[in-house]
Amino acid sequence: MEKRIAIVRGDYIGPEIVGEAIKVLRSIEAKYHHTFIYDEVLAGGAAIDATGECLPQVSIVALKQADAVLLGAVGGPKYDSQPANNRPEKALLRIRSLLGLFANLRPAILFPQLADASPLKPEIVQKGIDFVVVRELTGGIYFGKHETIGDLAVDEMAYSVEEIQRIAKVAFETAQVRHHKVTCVDKANVLDTSKLWRKVVKDLAKEYPDVELNFMYVDNAAMQLCKDPSQFDVILTENMFGDILSDEASMLTGTIGTIGSASLGSTSVGMYEPIHGSAPDIAGKDMANPLGTILSVAMMMRYSFHLEKEAQDIEKAVNTILDEGYRTADMMSEGMKQVGCQEMGDLVVKQIENY
Repeated sequence: MEKRIAIVRGDYIGPEIVGEAIKVLRSIEAKYHHTFIYDEVLAGGAAIDATGECLPQVSIVALKQADAVLLGAVGGPKYDSQPANNRPEKALLRIRSLLGLFANLRPAILFPQLADASPLKPEIVQKGIDFVVVRELTGGIYFGKHETIGDLAVDEMAYSVEEIQRIAKVAFETAQVRHHKVTCVDKANVLDTSKLWRKVVKDLAKEYPDVELNFMYVDNAAMQLCKDPSQFDVILTENMFGDILSDEASMLTGTIGTIGSASLGSTSVGMYEPIHGSAPDIAGKDMANPLGTILSVAMMMRYSFHLEKEAQDIEKAVNTILDEGYRTADMMSEGMKQVGCQEMGDLVVKQIENY
């Protein structure tokens, strides 16, 4: 198999964690006789430094040619003075729009080896945490009209039936290969957009009789994530609610360093990235946790390349390393063996080669 991967290393720790993920990609290449073509693409702060633009035209051309995008992390205090339309984060919105990536899949999985790191009570944690937030990415308030007129500020939230249908389909199909349950999170007691979400999702649910559907107001969902996260399988929600709830969910697992994500569209092209930020305070110190990026590569294998065995090899390797007690600084605890970013990547590669 030959696939072209656009590599966006990004800013601060971005190049470090992406470097370890590429080691894993090369080990998969060698083991399964695939060919991955790596195109280095500038986006975010690194692109601003080199070209003055957060997403230059040459990067857009390369992204359009890719079968998948691997992203590190973008942004940081160095770029706070940039105008709003040229902030590093703006590059991410443009990439999503450019590639038609309307669905973000963010798993919240508590590795048993890291159970003590969760802020939740042990009696809650022991019930397990394993769900996926399916967030709509290209509509809603983030993409509506924003304006300030004198003392009045307006942010527009809008959704069409088509936008809701396509993201709901992703959620139902995800539930079909998991535990057959979708919780649609909204604010239908207040918002017209949420009322439309309920109607569209209810109608679509008739096509998935094997999936249980329920609805939950977003404020209650935020509480239930802390009270009993084991009740969730697939959480379906709009852009802003998904942004907030997925960040809350990530903290339940004890560290955001081990969580990857996938942004998908109507084609097999996807963008894969860890959920954490660029961490300027530890950049260049070999302290970053590369596992979230490495597990994002597993998602790439599964969702864009349809290589399930390769994805499972990566996930199994990460589990084995954690079982053996290896930890980066962010998830270190008494009795464990602390390693740096590069050594963690090497350990994962070694495990993949042994399977």
